[in-house]
Amino acid sequence: MQTKGIWQTAWQSMRSNAAAMGGLFMVALVMLLGAFAPVIAPMHPATQVLDFRNVPPGFHGKVIRFKYAPALPEQIEAVTSVKKTDLHIEFVNLAGKARTIVRSQYISEDNVYYLLGTDHFGRDIFSRIVYGARISLIVGFSASTISMLIGVILGAIAGYRESFASKLIMRFTDVMFGFPALLFLIGITAAFDPSLTVVFLAIGFVSWPGMCRLMRGQVLKVREELFVSAAKTLGFQSQRILWRHILPNCLAPILVTYTLGIAGAIMAEASLSFLGLGAQPPTPSWGAMINNGKDFIRTAPWISLSPGIAIAITVLGFNLLGDGLRDALDPKMQGK
Repeated sequence: MQTKGIWQTAWQSMRSNAAAMGGLFMVALVMLLGAFAPVIAPMHPATQVLDFRNVPPGFHGKVIRFKYAPALPEQIEAVTSVKKTDLHIEFVNLAGKARTIVRSQYISEDNVYYLLGTDHFGRDIFSRIVYGARISLIVGFSASTISMLIGVILGAIAGYRESFASKLIMRFTDVMFGFPALLFLIGITAAFDPSLTVVFLAIGFVSWPGMCRLMRGQVLKVREELFVSAAKTLGFQSQRILWRHILPNCLAPILVTYTLGIAGAIMAEASLSFLGLGAQPPTPSWGAMINNGKDFIRTAPWISLSPGIAIAITVLGFNLLGDGLRDALDPKMQGK
């Protein structure tokens, strides 16, 4: 009942914090976009309409979809007019050239609307951003979870009892802090074939030292509490005391750091994808989209600006949510 009261109090504090609720709304919005990407996105992220390359946001157009044979890929061509007969489909493309296909080759005629414009391959940027939300969230949560598990385990061991193992853990943590994180990530991902799996494993294995130090500090503080001394007096094993009594009392700062770590992991994935070491084409990664648009920044700035704004909103949302959780779970902030 006491734990329930703590979380109820934290939720009430969060509800009164406008910045925290704004962050929660941003995070929920991005998660909904990623979860329902096939429903929300108007087009497949890899679909190309070469006649509509680098068109600005809000552009309208008409396309026809057809296949020359069932085993061949679908063709999409921009048209100005379409005429249907019982046996043939006649259409005029943007170049003014009339073409004819048989009825069996025809799939559909669609009016397309590019909310955020297209890139240099004629792909819908809004659809790619929506699908890219999945990648960012998967990498963010996976990498932050790996970082949390490693940091919590090593930090708990290092903080509970002074020993050679705890000193070794902390010296190794200091060594990890000595490496520039981005350069370390570039070195790890460059050593393997670029993929999302390599990316979130690399980010998780590089970003755990901060969690380790935090966990060690919390364990050093909690282990001096009276309930820990009582558990030792009752003869409980050290493992039980550590994982069942000390760890639950360290959850608040761990949860806050985990939330903030998701934002850092999303930024790291975008950086690696921008450098070509993350998601590979045609995967719609936000970082890769920014890289694809850098050569068109003067003529078609929306190619890079749109995914950049998506990254900013997502990272800001997680940071605001993490700050709100920190204030809500900090007893010193209660009532302020």
